[in-house]
Amino acid sequence: MKQNKYSPEDEASAANRRALHRDELDSVPPAIYPGRIPLQGPLVTLEALDPRVHGAALFEEGHASEAALDIWTYLPYGPFADAGAMHDWLRNCSASADPVFVALRDTQNGRLGGMASFLEIRPLFGVIEIGHIWFAPHLQRTPHATEALFLMMCHAMDDLENRRLEWKCNSLNQGSRNAALRLGFRYEGVFYNHLTPKGRNRDTAWYSIMDSEWPAIRTNIASWLAEDNFDAAGNQRKSLSELNHALW
Repeated sequence: MKQNKYSPEDEASAANRRALHRDELDSVPPAIYPGRIPLQGPLVTLEALDPRVHGAALFEEGHASEAALDIWTYLPYGPFADAGAMHDWLRNCSASADPVFVALRDTQNGRLGGMASFLEIRPLFGVIEIGHIWFAPHLQRTPHATEALFLMMCHAMDDLENRRLEWKCNSLNQGSRNAALRLGFRYEGVFYNHLTPKGRNRDTAWYSIMDSEWPAIRTNIASWLAEDNFDAAGNQRKSLSELNHALW
């Protein structure tokens, strides 16, 4: 599927349309802390990460080809020397309370397709982030990938009642930056010299969705995922990037 790309000027313009305020809140957090529960959609199921269940398949999906190895370029870990090394890393992930990791499984054929997490979980302020996202090559640029992120977004905003949803990525990771904009996140800026993953500098681009913006974004993504948005060949009839960019 063709992905629309927008320039940094578009990102900055979108961010500047938000008004600063110090208004009294009608309702004050806390939000709800995410639990280790499955999230299921027609295309994808998100399962609590378990290295005993997911480890071998996740290693295979993340290391079976050059395209799979490219997944790890902007992540602070991986690729792994062997399945045992990845299994040990997954054990640490599964024991973590922040991030809370999930594995992504095709609902229809059961094939695993990657991982993601809820992190930077601050329920007292109603803030949460979606991150540590990697999709196996077969899942990339598919409705399955969009649905997986949509399930997490709905859980964060509707079920857990957060008021701010964050997306952060390496500023050089154009694919992740395009994905954030496509999903309706707005650009907030770059934190320079922010992190040092794998001994390299990382400047981090920040994006967010506010609770006031979420209902329209949710409607757009649900509309894009609807069966009637795709023709018999699986081509989209309307672009999610254009739908969400129009909200700005």
